[in-house]
Amino acid sequence: MVKNLAAALAAACLLVPAAAQTPTPLKVGFLYVTPLTEAGWVRQHEAGRQALQAALDGQVDTRYVENVPEGPDAERVLRDLVRQGHRLIFTPSFGYMEPTLKVARDFPEVKFESITGYRTAPNVSVANARYYEGRYLAGIAAGRMTRTHVAGYVAGFPIPEVLQGLNAFTLGMRSVDPQAQVRVVWLNAWFDPPREREAAMTLMNQQADVLAFHTGSAAVMTAAQERHRLAVAYHSDMRFTAPDAQLLAVTHHWGDYYTRRAREVLAGTWTSGSLWGGVREGMVRVEHFGPKVPRAVQEEVLARQRDIGAGRLRPFAGPIADNQGRTVVPAGSALTDEQILSMNFLVAGVQGKPGQ
Repeated sequence: MVKNLAAALAAACLLVPAAAQTPTPLKVGFLYVTPLTEAGWVRQHEAGRQALQAALDGQVDTRYVENVPEGPDAERVLRDLVRQGHRLIFTPSFGYMEPTLKVARDFPEVKFESITGYRTAPNVSVANARYYEGRYLAGIAAGRMTRTHVAGYVAGFPIPEVLQGLNAFTLGMRSVDPQAQVRVVWLNAWFDPPREREAAMTLMNQQADVLAFHTGSAAVMTAAQERHRLAVAYHSDMRFTAPDAQLLAVTHHWGDYYTRRAREVLAGTWTSGSLWGGVREGMVRVEHFGPKVPRAVQEEVLARQRDIGAGRLRPFAGPIADNQGRTVVPAGSALTDEQILSMNFLVAGVQGKPGQ
């Protein structure tokens, strides 16, 4: 009897692990277009990945590959991630859209999230944020703080997303300082710290006492700190490198979105779609004001942020003229989302042409 009991217990021990076996975690991959640094675009997506891992710890296994150029290299890395068993892959860079779509056609069982892309497929969803809302608010702060009525803007590529931000910043600035002018330097690169710094220096030599940028490093902030000017941090808080120069930070927040989409894959409810969230959805906000910004200016900017979140303020509401003197948005109307997404002009107050 003892022998039979021991055999039964042994058999039971073999059965319990099988019944209580933990499901294999969902493997989630991320592609980063630049090296992972202390701040910037990639840093905020890394913060989103970390938030996802913390929220679904044990249910997901996440990893990232950094400094992946857009184009053939991105396609190669995507295929490697699929072969390694990743079933949800986030590709947060505009130039990753075509490689993502190409790889997705070959692996219909894998879900892809094209961040800043615009083309979907049955297994490819797109998401982006209304960064221009934060830019408009930063422009208000810049307009209150400038003494020369000149701001400088270091820009990556003249794509609609960058034009939206540049135009919104200018409109926000001129809403409180009608004399304001914005001078822009185009780099045709997302991440080139030496050239970002050089562009910042050039703009400051042209009377810009406030800087903004749409590139991937903190080089503009560092340059502003050295020259005792002000600058708007982008993507993330950059006071670590510009403690005195930071005007405020326009920050992006991806953790909630990444976590929700992973939950949906785990639950079998994921579907392709398109999301364009902003202040209202908590994906964009201004925060981390620098020490030189008076309390009254901070309160004004935060009040306008609440107005945007409530739908009372629309940055691209008319009347708006372009920098050639043409009316692009009449009084009493506003640009539609479709028009904002295809933006190809510069508003009055911006010096130059798109890409020049």
